[in-house]
Amino acid sequence: MGMTPTSLILVCLLPTQRDLEIARLLGWYRIPLRTAPKVVAVDYLAFYQPSAFGEHGGQIEYVAQVRGHELTTRGELLKDEVNHARAKEEYYKIQIGGLEKLKEPIPSEKWKRLTFLYTTGEYLLNAKSLNDLVVDGDERHILWKSLRERAENEQLYKTDLPEVDIPPEVLVALLGIKDANEPYEPKAPKGEEWQ
Repeated sequence: MGMTPTSLILVCLLPTQRDLEIARLLGWYRIPLRTAPKVVAVDYLAFYQPSAFGEHGGQIEYVAQVRGHELTTRGELLKDEVNHARAKEEYYKIQIGGLEKLKEPIPSEKWKRLTFLYTTGEYLLNAKSLNDLVVDGDERHILWKSLRERAENEQLYKTDLPEVDIPPEVLVALLGIKDANEPYEPKAPKGEEWQ
C-alpha cells in the first residue's frame, strides 16, 4: 500500500454489494453532487460498509487510491437506471485504483450512520475503530488547511481509465447494457443528418 501518514483520506459510504463490484471491476465510485463533501480531490477513499453487507457490515475493509474525478450524470454512470428519478442529477465519478484490503477491518462500534469523514493515512493505519479516524486538536487545523490547498489545486488531478480489461459480460451486467452483440451505430442529433 502506497499510503503515507500524510495521505488525505475520504471515508465514504459504500451502500451496496453492487457498488463494491463497480469499484472493484470498473474502478470508480459515485457521489451525488448535491450531497458531496466540499473536497473530493483526496489521495484515498476508505469504504465504510453498512449493515447491507451482513457480517461484513459496520466496518471499513477496503481502501483505494484516487486517480482523478469528473462530473457526469447518474444516468451516464448507471445505464440500466436511465429512468431513475435522479438519472439527470450530477454526480462525481471518482476514478480509483485497485481495492486494497486492510490487514484488519476498522469496525464502527457505536456509529450507526456515516456519510463522509476526512482523515489522514496516519489515523487510518493506526485505527482500531471508526472513532480513531476522527482528527481533532491542532491536527484538525492542519487537515483542513491541506484540504483547502488541495481544492485550490484541483485542476492538477487527471482522470485515468482502469488498467484491466473487463470481460464484456461483466460490463453488460454492471452497466445494464441491453444487447452487447448488437453493433453500435451512432445516430445524428434530431433534425440533423450526418455528413
